[in-house]
Amino acid sequence: MSDPITVPEGPITPGGPPPVPFDPDVAAALAVVRERIPRITSEGLRALRESTGEFTAVSLEQLRRQGSVEVEERMVPGPAGAPDISLLICRPAAASGPVPAIYHTHGGGMITGTSLDGLPELQDAAGLDVAIVSVEYRLAPEHPHPAPVEDCYAGLVWTAGHAAELGIDPGRMVIAGGSAGGGLAAATALLARDRGGPALAGQMLLCPMIDDRNDTPSSSQMAGLGVWDHGDNEFGWTALLGEARGGPDVSPYAAPARATDLSGLPPAFIDVGSAETFRDEDVAYATGIWRAGGIAELHVWPGGCHGFDRFAPHAAISIAARRARREWLRRILAA
Repeated sequence: MSDPITVPEGPITPGGPPPVPFDPDVAAALAVVRERIPRITSEGLRALRESTGEFTAVSLEQLRRQGSVEVEERMVPGPAGAPDISLLICRPAAASGPVPAIYHTHGGGMITGTSLDGLPELQDAAGLDVAIVSVEYRLAPEHPHPAPVEDCYAGLVWTAGHAAELGIDPGRMVIAGGSAGGGLAAATALLARDRGGPALAGQMLLCPMIDDRNDTPSSSQMAGLGVWDHGDNEFGWTALLGEARGGPDVSPYAAPARATDLSGLPPAFIDVGSAETFRDEDVAYATGIWRAGGIAELHVWPGGCHGFDRFAPHAAISIAARRARREWLRRILAA
């Protein structure tokens, strides 16, 4: 473990706007979730990783869907001078030709999570005739920027370059991720554009973590509430960027909200809860894509906390959010 992370007090203004109320079903789920996930500290990072692993535990047998999906782990070259990376590859067992694919970057605040996290939900959204490739990127603070995003990009390049071997249609490949994975998906899409890398059909950014400055109204408004609040966000970004966090020289490949040019990007799907830290930065990112002449579909789910559809899967807004994601993927990945 690296040295303890010092997180300065954030710009929370007493007497600011009142918090957005949680959806009642979400609020009930949060009462249970907060007991299971500890607050984030350097000393408690190992416990956090263990507790979130238990909360999101997924087995390979689950992913195989009673034999309808083939699951394989493949070690592939990482970034230049860095270790190889692991890709978890889920392919339709009965596919007779190239299938569309989702390249997945998992969540976890840049500091926790594995390539298994979120895959069952992604399978539900995509359907069983779509391949999913999930990357195991290095985590902060042990591996600060640019290690995580470079791992994600290296895995994407390998996947596109081996599309024929994997039975994937390279013209129908979407990148997708939630939370930190949503930020890494957005950053990888920027890298692919700027390096002339794989052409993506779309980017699905679910409550993406994209702004290290952590100074939006929603970040202050929801401090101390829900999941991944202002303080947690400071910790995650400091783990990734160290003393550079919030300063003038942060790369858009670390924090995509820093990008000044959002033109030439693949169509985006962005969703976020109204009662969470990332609301305002995600709305601003969609606005920036539109301002640059791009395509973005934005959903702000009323009363949703961070990751609400996983914590409260039976809530009406969770059902609606999953339906919207399925419909967008169906349109984007259609032949």
